[in-house]
Amino acid sequence: MVLVVAMVIFHSYYQKSNKGRGKLGKPANLEGWKISTLTEREATFSVNFEWNEEIGIPGAFLIKNSHHNEFYLKTLTLDDVPGHGKVKFVCNSWIYHSEYYKKDRVFFANQTYLPNETPAPLQYYREEELENLRGNGTGKREEWDRVYDYDVYNDLGDPEKGETHVRKILGGSSDYPYPRRGRTGRPPTKIDPKSESRLPLRKTLDIYVPRDERFSPLKMSDFAATGLKSIFQFLVPGFLALFNKTPFEFDSFKDMSKLYEGGIKLPSKSFVDKIRDHLPLELLKELLRSDGDYAFKFPMPQVIREDKSAWATDEEFAREMLAGLNPVVIRCLQEFPPTSKLDPTLFGEQRSTISEEHVKHNLDGLTIEKAIKDKRLFILDHHDSLMPYLKRINTTTTQTYASRTLLFLKEDGSLTPLAIELTRENEQSRIVSNVHTPAETGAEATIWQLAKAYVTVNDSGFHQLVSHWLHTHAVTEPFIIATNRQLSVLHPIYKLLHPHFRDTMYINALARQMLINADGILEMTVFPGKFSLEMSATIYKDWVFPQQALPADLIKRGMAVEDSSQPHGIKLVIEDYPYAVDGLEIWSAIKTWVRDYCNFYYKTDEMVKIDTELQCWWKEAQEKGHGDKKEEPWWPKMQTREELIDCCTIIIWIASALHAAINFGQYPYGGYPPNRPSMSRRFMPEPETSEYEELKSNPEKALLKTITPLPQSILGISLIEALSLHTSDEVFLGKRAPEWTTDEEPLQAFERFGKKLEEIEQKIIKMNHDPNLKNRVGPANIPYTLLCPSSELGLTGRGIPNSVSI
Repeated sequence: MVLVVAMVIFHSYYQKSNKGRGKLGKPANLEGWKISTLTEREATFSVNFEWNEEIGIPGAFLIKNSHHNEFYLKTLTLDDVPGHGKVKFVCNSWIYHSEYYKKDRVFFANQTYLPNETPAPLQYYREEELENLRGNGTGKREEWDRVYDYDVYNDLGDPEKGETHVRKILGGSSDYPYPRRGRTGRPPTKIDPKSESRLPLRKTLDIYVPRDERFSPLKMSDFAATGLKSIFQFLVPGFLALFNKTPFEFDSFKDMSKLYEGGIKLPSKSFVDKIRDHLPLELLKELLRSDGDYAFKFPMPQVIREDKSAWATDEEFAREMLAGLNPVVIRCLQEFPPTSKLDPTLFGEQRSTISEEHVKHNLDGLTIEKAIKDKRLFILDHHDSLMPYLKRINTTTTQTYASRTLLFLKEDGSLTPLAIELTRENEQSRIVSNVHTPAETGAEATIWQLAKAYVTVNDSGFHQLVSHWLHTHAVTEPFIIATNRQLSVLHPIYKLLHPHFRDTMYINALARQMLINADGILEMTVFPGKFSLEMSATIYKDWVFPQQALPADLIKRGMAVEDSSQPHGIKLVIEDYPYAVDGLEIWSAIKTWVRDYCNFYYKTDEMVKIDTELQCWWKEAQEKGHGDKKEEPWWPKMQTREELIDCCTIIIWIASALHAAINFGQYPYGGYPPNRPSMSRRFMPEPETSEYEELKSNPEKALLKTITPLPQSILGISLIEALSLHTSDEVFLGKRAPEWTTDEEPLQAFERFGKKLEEIEQKIIKMNHDPNLKNRVGPANIPYTLLCPSSELGLTGRGIPNSVSI
């Protein structure tokens, strides 16, 4: 039986009788196979094609699979092509039975062509392949499909479960704009025809993305071992319900330390039996961490590894705004008191109550005006993003505030907090604000510690929903879809961007299935709860593509000013700002690499303008992928080489370094809940109440009763541990599969890029040993390594993968 048939297309031979397509060689069958020396999972097959001088150089081949099983085709190599030598076809694609395809699968030789430079015999196949990838926009997508299409986020809710599971549709409206996600074509729900039906949890891993966007078998194995155990796929509702019936709290920090030093004992044998009913033995061992009575034992987070209490200091609290998990929000204060941009006719007067009296004693003798002029005052402002939702959020189990935190830049380059303003809307719809200032003793010290905790709750939610999910995962997906629909694999920009899209569509699809959906893990562990994604949609209104460039972002936040005399064209306001210092080095290296690459293929601006695929790609990314923003005037026009270089650099920066900076520190900083609580359950205790008396007598318990409770802590820690891991098939920035192009100059430019990243890494390590740079290590003794390009596998707190791959 013939299992696989391949036919070579010769691009040097133009055959008019074949509608302008290249000449097809005779079919050839794959012959006997042998196990490769690479891994046991790989096999090498032989195939022999007939060739004569008339038909020229092979440019592509068609392949048919007649076997009932699919297989993964890595490469096809033709040796000793007369007059040419070796011809390599880099495939990296799953091949299903031919009955699943309307057109034969085609793979091109490892060449790079702009559309107008494509050999005529290959042009037809180039265009046909893109048509196949675009599909017709109808029908339910199946496992073997390779169709890239757009849809709104209408699959987060599950209205058939009742009103509590209904969620807003994100995208396609001015009220809730959103980047588009990959279309699955699942049928609508019976109750709401605008909402897409959901897969049952047991089929989570089967959620549709184009087949080649799914995890590799190796990564899927790693994910099952380290990810699924963290998600409690079938157990979350029962898990939380059990703890709700038998409240289980941390009584002290020492009690919490058991999570890392011995394990937390499971509450009942019935709970263990319930887990066993749903999980295989291998996964059960991963989940329980031991075969004894104790479970939920986690690695020691870096933030408490060296010093168990340094996280609570004001210095570490402030330092993490520059070198922690979410260093992309802090900005330089421009006016005092801080102002709100919220419409007072809709949200009332939002004037800050922070006064000169609150801060003037801690400004090293400066006046407020002088401190602002000298760029010594900074703010972490979570007021405007939260206030529109805060009253509704506080009707749930959450009780929290919108916060403004003022900080002062000291002479030694470190920050110190000056004041924290906590604001909420009370039952009478009145805006109530209280300002708290640093204190070291008595009840005031505990109140100050609680105020910092509320700030961190705000920052944790904003980090997870906006800095992380929206600004990296969600905004990248439309570019992936547009690239596959409009840029041929032969196109140089496809080859440039493709490594930076690996695994993103699949991890995003899994997130919609079990993390960001109604009653998903994020809603259960992050304070906005059911309003989480809806709130991120209102923040997407302010997203501006060109401002995602690191220099532009720093200037927008007042953290840098333009200065042509500086290496990166800007001067940092805080010289020891580790995220910005390291980030600018990485940004510059990426941009230099992209410039060298693009200038090789595009010698003039005119070549950018006439590139039909490129123009369709950019038009579709705006008008469909980010369709709710298609009328924005800030979109680059894609008429010059510089615009092309800028756009590609931003996309690569978002997918690689930006995501790394705000993702892989999740466990090192957030694995200890008191340092990064994601929820608060009660307001600040009022004097002459029992809560206030407890605050005075037992400060630790007062804090632990306020922040994330034990069950949600376990869920949250499990999740961020999985998200912080590097899997065994990770590919880091500056690395990619060999033989990705045959063009020598781009290969040399990429080699220079890799060497530059190695130099940057050594520079980062050296700076981390400089005692004058206070913000690079801090009281908790965590060297800033999140933008070190390389990493070992596992939980390392460093490494920049090429893509948003977890």
